[in-house]
Amino acid sequence: MGIRTGADYIEALKSRQPEVWLKGKKVVDLVNEPVFKQPIQEIAKLYDMQHDPEYQNRITHICEETGERINNAFLVPRSAEDLKARSEVFEVFAKATFGLMGRTPDFLNVVVTSMASNSWFLDKYNPEWSKNIRNYYRYIRDNDLFLTHAIINPQNDRSKASHEQNDMFTHLGTVEETAEGLVVRGAKMLATLAPITDEVIVYSFPGFQPGDERYALAFALPIDTPGLRILCREPMQDGKRSLFDHPLASRFEEMDAVLVFHDVVVPWDRVFLYNNVEAANLLYPKTGIAQQPAHQSGVRGWVKLAFATEVACKIADSIGVDTYLNVQHELGELVQSVETIRALLRVAEYEYEVTDSGEVMPAPVPLETIRGLLPKMYPRAIEVLQTIGAGGLLMSPTGADFENPELRGDFDKYYAGRAGVSGEERVRLFKLAWDLCGEAFGQRLLQYERYYTGDPIRKRAIFYNQYKRNHSFSMVDEALNGARHSEALLNR
Repeated sequence: MGIRTGADYIEALKSRQPEVWLKGKKVVDLVNEPVFKQPIQEIAKLYDMQHDPEYQNRITHICEETGERINNAFLVPRSAEDLKARSEVFEVFAKATFGLMGRTPDFLNVVVTSMASNSWFLDKYNPEWSKNIRNYYRYIRDNDLFLTHAIINPQNDRSKASHEQNDMFTHLGTVEETAEGLVVRGAKMLATLAPITDEVIVYSFPGFQPGDERYALAFALPIDTPGLRILCREPMQDGKRSLFDHPLASRFEEMDAVLVFHDVVVPWDRVFLYNNVEAANLLYPKTGIAQQPAHQSGVRGWVKLAFATEVACKIADSIGVDTYLNVQHELGELVQSVETIRALLRVAEYEYEVTDSGEVMPAPVPLETIRGLLPKMYPRAIEVLQTIGAGGLLMSPTGADFENPELRGDFDKYYAGRAGVSGEERVRLFKLAWDLCGEAFGQRLLQYERYYTGDPIRKRAIFYNQYKRNHSFSMVDEALNGARHSEALLNR
């Protein structure tokens, strides 16, 4: 099949009927459900970009194995040029969504690509697992599928391991083996965009303990597999708000969900790992599924931070406050944050590593540095935006107000910004800013960035400990030895 169009994607959604629950009701018409309708259109636009002459050669390539055109997210990098080709699709997709959708199709397609290209690791434990992930990679590549994932256990009692929970199947685990496959029961989260994806992949996040064998799982299934229930969080918008009043929230709402598996059968050819705590704990570091997708999330985070910075700059300019030194100082801080992330991405791509199998991976240290900085930098950008917008963020009229001829004159006069900025232009700009920094939609984006890769304190501590193991701090030794040498010379 090769690359599909937006229409292909929407037709695939129409052909499925996953069990999706939203606000206490079962969704019966997924494509026309107001909460999902516009986000579906935004994802469809990404698929259409693959066919647009302006983007096609930048974000797709001809597959050597099939001769068909495929997305660059499925490219196994063998050179610096390949790495840049992958970076190109990350950037194009991120800019098309202003970095506000963290789970566009490229993200998990990179995860599966990385897992398949490093299937040697699974081969050590079970050759069937290795074969299965390679076949699955070809399947989603050749059909250009859109995946969600669920790798985190529900927030029940975090002080206890999975096998210590009150109910054996609070966390997703294996019930039994059958001739058809594994029967699994329990829950996983946070399945972002799950209702409007093609498939879900579940894999293991490090942290399993002895006794957790039944919970050590990796597999993939169609999102409409019988017994798989999708429990959506409260939506941040109802899908009926106008684009004038909510230009971001009405378009880029990423639904998050808890996936509940009610004795779901996972066919044997879809099982990538199970019943092995050691393999589950090593899956992340050994297959590159932390490092390669971190490249995508780094590019996406950079675009998102740049967008928030541009909004802050435009707000300041629209009301003339960027003539004040303190505002210039804060905006300069945001611009430098954007440039810091951009520079780290370029370093990660330039100082790439080559694995024993010949796969090129972006350098891990700058990528982990991005992961440590963004949870601070993005909230800071939102804080600056809130400060500059001040009370004006709370005082915007609606699009309907501007359509009333009796009121239009007042709004044109009293809501106008500096010279050349009309009342409508200024209100539209402030509404966009409020979506980003004040609405529930924007607060979800803020929380998402804070905890994107987990607890930021724990992540930074892990980074430090790895850095300490890999560095001898030789400059300190050289300085001390040089001082001793100089001291000895003086004492002769």
